Amino acid sequence: MQKLLGHLRHACEEYNLIENNDKIAVGLSGGKDSITLLTLLKRFQLFSPNKFELVGIAVDLSGGKMDYSPLEEYCKQINVPFYLVPSQVFEIIFEVRKEKNPCSLCANMRRGLLNSKAKELGCNKVALGHHKDDLIETFILSLFFEGRLSTFKPKSFLSRIELEVIRPMLFINEEDILRISKEFPVINNICKVDHTTEREKAKKIIQELNKLYPDAKEKIFNAIIHKERYNLFDK
Repeated sequence: MQKLLGHLRHACEEYNLIENNDKIAVGLSGGKDSITLLTLLKRFQLFSPNKFELVGIAVDLSGGKMDYSPLEEYCKQINVPFYLVPSQVFEIIFEVRKEKNPCSLCANMRRGLLNSKAKELGCNKVALGHHKDDLIETFILSLFFEGRLSTFKPKSFLSRIELEVIRPMLFINEEDILRISKEFPVINNICKVDHTTEREKAKKIIQELNKLYPDAKEKIFNAIIHKERYNLFDK
């Protein structure tokens, strides 16, 4: 836990992710990443130089088919207000639209519902549970499947809704989250395309690269955050 807290604090300080009097909505999917983020932020409150509030928001994509009560109970235990946003996202995507590549639309709809609820609750920031592996995988997806160099940022401002999105687990490895999350009430994802997406292919690409070059993942990560990362061709 202390190791992960150190990485979270590093990201917050490096990219100025948390400021005094922030009210932060933590997006809770029920998976290991978001529950770990909530736990770390709750503990970070104890020694953070900035005072901030936390609320947990889960968007029920399943139309009531998933049980979020363990997540709600956990939020009560650590004294974080919990809100569940009902939706019919899975029904719209799989039954109405019959999307062949549903992940992008699903993510957009989920983020829209999450951000709207955060604004309704008076939050000025939304924290997402993306970690180091997510950053690298997004870069690989962009490189191999879109033909461009791109990934998400530690902090971005949504001007249309006036919310800031932060990713405090940027320096944390997924394997460390896997170890610590065994003690948390992780909810099984019932999405029919879970673990069959293009992101899974990106994971495999990174695994193969690491077989050839054992530090490949770290080298890619350092290349992304390096201060001279824009030293590329101009138009």
